[in-house]
Amino acid sequence: MTETIAPDAPTMEAIVRGQHGDPFAVLGPSQRDAKAPVVNVFAPDAGQVWVIDGKGKVLGELDRVHPEGFFSGRIKGKLGDYRLRMKAGEHEWERDDPYRFGPFLGEMDEYLLAEGRHEELWNKLGAHPVTHEGMEGTAFAVWAPNARRVSVVGHFNAWDGRRNPMRRRGASGVWELFIPGLTRGEIYKYEILGAYGHIQPLKTDPLSFKSEVSPETASVIEGPIRFDWTDEGWVQHRDQGDAREKPVSIYEMHLGSWRRGGDGEILDYATQADLLVDYVTEMGFTHVEFLPVSEHPFSGSWGYQPIGLFAPTSRFGTPEQFAALVNTLHGAGIGVIVDWVPAHFPSDAHGLARFDGTALYEHEDPRLGFHKDWNTLIYNFGRREVANFLRSSAVYWLKEFHVDALRVDAVASMLYLDYSRNEGEWIPNRYGGRENLDAIDFLRGTNALVRQAAPGALTIAEESTAFPGVSRPVEQDGLGFDFKWNMGWMHDTLSYMAEDPINRKYHHDKMTFGLHYAFSENFVLPLSHDEVVHGKGSMLGKMPGDRWQKFANLRAYYGWMWGHPGKKLLFMGGEFGQEREWNHDISLDWHLLDDPAHEGLRKLVRDLNALYARERGLHERDCSPDGFQWINGGDADNNVFSFVRRGADGADPVVVICNFAPVLREGFRLGMPAAGRWTEALNTDASEYGGSGAGNGGVVVAVDDPMHGQPASATITLPPLGTLFLRPEG
Repeated sequence: MTETIAPDAPTMEAIVRGQHGDPFAVLGPSQRDAKAPVVNVFAPDAGQVWVIDGKGKVLGELDRVHPEGFFSGRIKGKLGDYRLRMKAGEHEWERDDPYRFGPFLGEMDEYLLAEGRHEELWNKLGAHPVTHEGMEGTAFAVWAPNARRVSVVGHFNAWDGRRNPMRRRGASGVWELFIPGLTRGEIYKYEILGAYGHIQPLKTDPLSFKSEVSPETASVIEGPIRFDWTDEGWVQHRDQGDAREKPVSIYEMHLGSWRRGGDGEILDYATQADLLVDYVTEMGFTHVEFLPVSEHPFSGSWGYQPIGLFAPTSRFGTPEQFAALVNTLHGAGIGVIVDWVPAHFPSDAHGLARFDGTALYEHEDPRLGFHKDWNTLIYNFGRREVANFLRSSAVYWLKEFHVDALRVDAVASMLYLDYSRNEGEWIPNRYGGRENLDAIDFLRGTNALVRQAAPGALTIAEESTAFPGVSRPVEQDGLGFDFKWNMGWMHDTLSYMAEDPINRKYHHDKMTFGLHYAFSENFVLPLSHDEVVHGKGSMLGKMPGDRWQKFANLRAYYGWMWGHPGKKLLFMGGEFGQEREWNHDISLDWHLLDDPAHEGLRKLVRDLNALYARERGLHERDCSPDGFQWINGGDADNNVFSFVRRGADGADPVVVICNFAPVLREGFRLGMPAAGRWTEALNTDASEYGGSGAGNGGVVVAVDDPMHGQPASATITLPPLGTLFLRPEG
């Protein structure tokens, strides 16, 4: 038996009760290089403990000096890279001692973490399978500055927070621990003794790269993704040119309900990749936008209440499978946008809420930190570590998963302190105003970092107010987004379309008003998931009239949208006329495509995308007033709108004419940009789309007879509830 030099009784008691905040001062070797070093081990499941060398030779047996399983002893001879042999009854096993390993975070890491300036936080925090001091295992690191003690727990230690307490790294507030032998696939959480001496509910890792499949909530040891990318050509092409001058037509979708298996089962990332590439390629969308894929506890939030901002949800497979989905889409020339949610987070006990026993990620005061509408918590954007955590998440998706753009959710709720609050429920900023200055600084900083870290990647704001400069560069005092959703356009035009055509002349301005501000921002025109949930019905269901008129109205409206300045976004199902409201728990009704009316609508959206991409006049000046000119925007009595779209330098004009009355208008005279033959490039009332087939035989002839401020004019047949696209012949 070795000589026992045990710690004092209060120290041992603190260890065995899980109350000690500095385990490396007690556990593991001391006087390591001495001829008779001391080893202390806490092993509550062991009856005997021996210290052995790498070849299994016993260097000494430790004494059980506390009944709860604290062992201590002096070892004769140089200790080296020892192991522990343990025995309980007839069962004997060996393991390495985590407390013989030094720190794996360097001094510079600690400095940057303390400053909240580590731009690639995922490379330091979280669980990383590594080789440390010659031993394979997993390095854990988590930020919990107000905790008294933090432990890693899992099946590997019987979920006992006393067994693997972590080392605190000074002013950074980061706790770290290397556990030898732990490999990918093990589940874990953190047990935290909070600032006020209370054990917190077990917490998932804020920097976890993978989680258990919902409804289970543990983090999974994974490490950053390991994937062999083949999309270099795509990324290079993406980074060239100005996105404002490119065709951008976005297919917004929810991975859990786009398609499902024959028995209603959710399809994984790999299966969806094959189906999605074929479909989106045929349909001609330039981008796919996924509703949030960050890990989230409640499927009914559609991902908009995420907890794992560095983990693709395990509902659909592994992080590598998600990377493969992105890579496959890029290989087909399709960009990938993901919804990113930095505005708020859910209050689930296993998440970020009161993470270390204090309001760490959120605000303490509910007037700043609680969203009444969503029962969620608001990030403290003014805390540098929190802002850094969120910015790192943004860069992570762009760099590690090669995502092309982030659509930032609920920006309006971030910008205003009184967002959805009554008098007395909010706190003014330091100037007495309602703007959230910390959130504004955070958004500007994030967009600036994205430009630097992922050139060519885009950010898109879902922002519904008149806040100035959302898509103006940061250096010009803007927020720095590339694009902003045009919510006003969506609300106004859908309101117009919901009217019976006989009443539309009284609401004509709802279609024209948007052109007064159409170029004040770089806009995306969104017909998103928000318009087909919560009792709002489907896109088809919003249209008035009988069944034929509903389809005709929707076809004409899509024609208006694809002709209108601004990039395009359509939520899944809208392209073929989903009849019932979107339900996230079931597949879209793909069987509807057996109906010619639904299939005709799908073909129209396909052809609108092709026309939009092909015609420079329809996309090059989406964000510039020199790309748009009214021919006649005031023909309210006829429910007719007509305008010209032009490309750079006024080239490649396209005339768009919308007749939102269920009346065939023959001999309709209209100004034209030039005399000559104009091809009917697309007619939403064509019979192949399910329309009446009325039109102009494919050609309109304009003559030198000025009208509507144009140098020429033509006599045209306008189909009922139809939109025409005319381009110069040749």
